[in-house]
Amino acid sequence: MTRNDRGFSLTLFCYIFSEAAFSFFVAFLFFFFIFFINQLLLMAEEILSKRVPFNQVMLLLLYSLPAIVAMAAPFASLVGILMAVGRLSSDNEVLVLLSSGFSYKMIYLPIIVLGILISLVSFVANDILLPMGTLEFGKLYRKILIASPALELESNTVKRYKDTMIITGQASGKAIDNVIIVDRTGDGERRIISAKHTELLSDKDQTVLSINLYDAFMQTFKDSNRLDYDYARSKVLQYSISQSNISQVFGTLGPREMSSADVWKEIRKKQNAVDMRVDAKRQALFEQALKLESTLRMYSGYPFDQNRVTQQLSGLGNEVKSLRDMAEDRNLKMYKLEFYKKFSIPFGALSFVFLAIPLGLFARKSGQTVGFGFGLFIAVLYWALLIGGQTIGSRLGYSPFWAMWLPNIMAITIGGLLGLERIRR
Repeated sequence: MTRNDRGFSLTLFCYIFSEAAFSFFVAFLFFFFIFFINQLLLMAEEILSKRVPFNQVMLLLLYSLPAIVAMAAPFASLVGILMAVGRLSSDNEVLVLLSSGFSYKMIYLPIIVLGILISLVSFVANDILLPMGTLEFGKLYRKILIASPALELESNTVKRYKDTMIITGQASGKAIDNVIIVDRTGDGERRIISAKHTELLSDKDQTVLSINLYDAFMQTFKDSNRLDYDYARSKVLQYSISQSNISQVFGTLGPREMSSADVWKEIRKKQNAVDMRVDAKRQALFEQALKLESTLRMYSGYPFDQNRVTQQLSGLGNEVKSLRDMAEDRNLKMYKLEFYKKFSIPFGALSFVFLAIPLGLFARKSGQTVGFGFGLFIAVLYWALLIGGQTIGSRLGYSPFWAMWLPNIMAITIGGLLGLERIRR
């Protein structure tokens, strides 16, 4: 073994890096397969059972790959590094390395470099490829939806398309019983259509979703006067929903499907809107407090109207509670949670490095097997902490940053303490 200097060996660096990279690749294939099968089962339930063309199903799976890669990479880094370091430790290669005059730095350095690379790839997949894949997924799904309307309207479901709501009964193929449609006419009047039997029609141009309604009953009425209504009956009535209305349902991206830069822009907009509402509410509270003070001054030295003062105090208390709820906007919190999550999950691969190395060093026998099993346990625990933090952050007002980054910070802290303990030994 040739050393460039006393503390560093390029050969040793490449050897440990390649060992960890190979174990990561094996673990990545495992997690990728698990997430891929899960996605395939979801599509089998919703799409494959409706006889959607095979090539379109493959495209949908392709557009889902960025999300799978972004999720699989961090967990694969944990399991892979545990397997690699566990094998080096159980085969006494770490002991040989230390006996040769090298320090633990030669173990940490190549694996930290690998963790950084994994985190960057995962971040790119999550922040760039995932939004692109989601957009293409939505476009293709809308196309499939128009070509195969039975995919969308199933038994006992409620579907919304812009101003249209469709409530379905039992469905069999393209036939659906007991359908109710609630929408508005071109004049803005409310309309309700019901039919005992319906049939979905395929559109060659793939621009509309058409339904034949048999034994249909239609009633229209004005919102201003519900007693002013018209009704009609028809043996066959054809109802159509344009692709533009369907696109509006699937066209809106949530924070998970947006890039971190776009999510941050939305956070700024929403935060400004919340600040404006809070300032207006504070001004209203100040005016109410002045009125209460004026009332108390008016009765100074005289018996005062207790009911009036109590009513004003109660109203002031309700306004204060409303101000607190307004400042903790739930939608804004969800965007903040997703923003921090876009960084915490990809760079969880790097935080796992500091935990996996000392845990792997403690291995004595069957390092790879023990590392794999222990890695799966930590991955499940990490995911539970992440989901729990997201739930607490959205419902209980917990800090979005700490909700998403606490698992990573815990991994680094525990790994650092274990590493110091290992070095002392």
